[in-house]
Amino acid sequence: MTTALWSFALVVGLLTLTPGLDTALILRTSALGRRRQAWGVVLGIQTGTLIWGTLTSAGVTALLTASQVAYEVLRWAGAAYLVWMGIGMLRNRGGEAAVEEEPAEGGFGYGWRRGTLTNLLNPKVGVFYVAVLPQFIPAGAPHFAAGVALTCVHVVEGVLWSTVLVGFAQVLRGWLRKPAARRLMDRVTGAVVVGFGLKLAFD
Repeated sequence: MTTALWSFALVVGLLTLTPGLDTALILRTSALGRRRQAWGVVLGIQTGTLIWGTLTSAGVTALLTASQVAYEVLRWAGAAYLVWMGIGMLRNRGGEAAVEEEPAEGGFGYGWRRGTLTNLLNPKVGVFYVAVLPQFIPAGAPHFAAGVALTCVHVVEGVLWSTVLVGFAQVLRGWLRKPAARRLMDRVTGAVVVGFGLKLAFD
């Protein structure tokens, strides 16, 4: 089990370090000074990862590869959500309104919901787990327990890397106090999110 754990940690570690939608959301939220909301996004993303890993360990996510309809429904729902979220960022005017867009109270919950939905509505995460996770479960090991344990490794790596991203984003806060800089951050992140949504829809 130890060898499998380290091998899986290497694979998902490289995946975690690859810039993508999660990185863009964490950097954008944290750089705008919404620290509590940024940690909500981080833990929401990892909640989604844990759910995908648990469902895969239980054999549920195999439906995504067995049922074209199930995959397509989830894919289009995820694409619509990402495009909607990205357009919202593109339409944000920045300035003081951007800071007050989400109230300080409940900022963590808002971020958690956004991170969780972003992860769960991406069927490629489920397909990744279906394809990769079983390969690292040793023969004879309890399938469900071993799968969840490996998923927790992915979650820990995700939290550690997100800590680095949040810390890095704090460096940008001084520059982002300028309304024009906030607008630029929203434009860039919004374009990235819409791009991921369109890629998910038409890939």
